Amino acid sequence: MRLIQFENSNGDRQVGVVDGSQVQVLKDTRSTRELALAAIRAGRSLAEETILRGSETSLDYAQLLHEHRVLPPLDHEDPAHCLISGTGLTHLGSASTRDKMHQQDGAVEAGMTDTMRMFKWGLEGGKPADGQVGAQPEWFYKGDGSIVVRPGADFPVPPFAEDAGEEPELTGLYVIGHDGLPYRLGYALGNEFSDHVMERRNYLYLAHSKLRSCSYGPELRVGELPRHLVGTSRIKRDGQTLWEKEFLSGEDNMCHSLANLEFHHFKYAQFLRPGDVHVHYFGTATLSFADGVKTQPGDRFQISLEEFGAPLVNGIGESEQPLPIGEVRAL
Repeated sequence: MRLIQFENSNGDRQVGVVDGSQVQVLKDTRSTRELALAAIRAGRSLAEETILRGSETSLDYAQLLHEHRVLPPLDHEDPAHCLISGTGLTHLGSASTRDKMHQQDGAVEAGMTDTMRMFKWGLEGGKPADGQVGAQPEWFYKGDGSIVVRPGADFPVPPFAEDAGEEPELTGLYVIGHDGLPYRLGYALGNEFSDHVMERRNYLYLAHSKLRSCSYGPELRVGELPRHLVGTSRIKRDGQTLWEKEFLSGEDNMCHSLANLEFHHFKYAQFLRPGDVHVHYFGTATLSFADGVKTQPGDRFQISLEEFGAPLVNGIGESEQPLPIGEVRAL
């Protein structure tokens, strides 16, 4: 089962089930979050709650996408209660990609020792036995719901950015129940979108490089994740393919289990506030930046994976203006 959120012709929010070229619109359902919370209260799975709602009509899916009426598949009406985070060095090829990013005139920065050490910890302890605590992954904060760009829309780029690069990833989508427990609704395609030039300057700039917009969707895949997934990440410029590469995901291609990544995120009590939404990027080993690609405004990213339905497409838009220097006021 795959769910989407969208705006109808009146601008009202609705939820639908993707059924081939059609979207079956759920009755009396304005958000995936509301649907999930109802399922939690009733002790039902998300799929069971969806089936019980029933559908009232169907719409053409391609038209919804073309008109940019499809929303991220999970969000919160108050963006401050939607936390976007992620983990790095989680995939078996990610250390090699990071190596390329941190080469400076043929020499590896001293900080790469720490990067490789953390990757080694993941290889050795990222998939612990049931009931055991595994190695902590690299973790980063990306922002709240205000940084999320809907499928099909352009990423704003701040003028101080040194790069505007894609990161094709899978995301886990979660709601915190009334009981204070995290519930995974499922997974979605994600473009984590980062500033790789800034990160390359020094690995301690990773936190700064992640404070950019992102996108995920358009569909929420309900249920368990296949262990081996093969997708395609491509960049188009002026209608032509500029760069294209296969990316791998799923636990068979990762050095951390999903359960271990989830534990090390939700072990923090501040992430267990009832009603909150969490979107967590699980990492990637495939970047166009590592192949020397320099993106520019007007480029279009396309991330596709057959098991997730429609591809996630976004572009690079115009610069957004930051707060001018000296505008912090004393009271």
